[in-house]
Amino acid sequence: MMMCNSYFFKNFTDKPLISNIAGVEGDTLLHMKDSTYIAVMHKGRFFRLCCYNKGRLLNSAELQRQIQGILDDPSQPDEGESHLAALTASNRTQWAQARAQFFSKGLNHASLDIIDKAAFVVILDEVAYDIDPETDGLSQFGASMLHGSGSNRWFDKSFQLIIGQNGRIGLNGEHSWADAPIVGHFWEFVICKDVLGNAYDGEGNCYGNINDIPPKSRKLRWEIPNQCQTMIESCLKEAQILISDLQLYILRHDAYGKGFMKKCKLSPDAYIQMAMQLAYFRDAGKFCLTYEASMTRLFKEGRTETVRPCTMDAVEFARAMDDASIPVSKNLKDLRN
Repeated sequence: MMMCNSYFFKNFTDKPLISNIAGVEGDTLLHMKDSTYIAVMHKGRFFRLCCYNKGRLLNSAELQRQIQGILDDPSQPDEGESHLAALTASNRTQWAQARAQFFSKGLNHASLDIIDKAAFVVILDEVAYDIDPETDGLSQFGASMLHGSGSNRWFDKSFQLIIGQNGRIGLNGEHSWADAPIVGHFWEFVICKDVLGNAYDGEGNCYGNINDIPPKSRKLRWEIPNQCQTMIESCLKEAQILISDLQLYILRHDAYGKGFMKKCKLSPDAYIQMAMQLAYFRDAGKFCLTYEASMTRLFKEGRTETVRPCTMDAVEFARAMDDASIPVSKNLKDLRN
């Protein structure tokens, strides 16, 4: 399982870590210098999984053992625990009020504090994800990575790893602390490291020796009163309404890629933007304002700026593509310009 790679844990348990703490007047980003553990969700339960033993980072085989222990744990969710994460998926003010009323002291505060200060959250899903391009599996996989059921994702963390029963893995990143390319870049790095590292044996188990048996993962405990449970179920219904309003279809296009565009001496980004303008015009019969992110990360405190691809030249090009009287050579010249 890819997320057992200890290199990943090393690089993301000793960096500044972030949780988005809901507040009535506004959310607060909680920064921690480091963390030695992660939070794991499985079958409606929460666990604290140590990534270190006696000051030493666990190797991949030891991490696999820890995760297998959670998968084999026969315990049941505490009352109200199975849908607890729905609080992070709904109205932020309501979640802030619930934190203050039901999670500010005692056992609930201690358990929530563990999640808040974990390096990140790992979701062990009960679904085997299919991404066969001949089926709608890729779209279903994408939707699950976006929102899940409304109660099996912890949206307050900076990011969460989501693993299906068949080992297929995805990631959900919280947007307030960074833009999407940040998450995309480190995820690309992790995948490359995993593929090139030859980290698994023929049966898919992680390489490594288990010298010292690491401490067993600890299930978090909760005492959730009926009033809070009612609020949780209300939040879940609100989240499911939002989920039902989302339509997602992922089309896998493999006829050609950026290599072909570059051979045509065209910028892949510009090519795609013009294709989107043309496709929308043909579908809707009109044009609309279009947003494209432009990264400004090289500048101090830079994140993204806005580029507006729907220019007068783009409109003229799209109209010309549907005008039979205009030669292809003219359209190609306009595209390159």
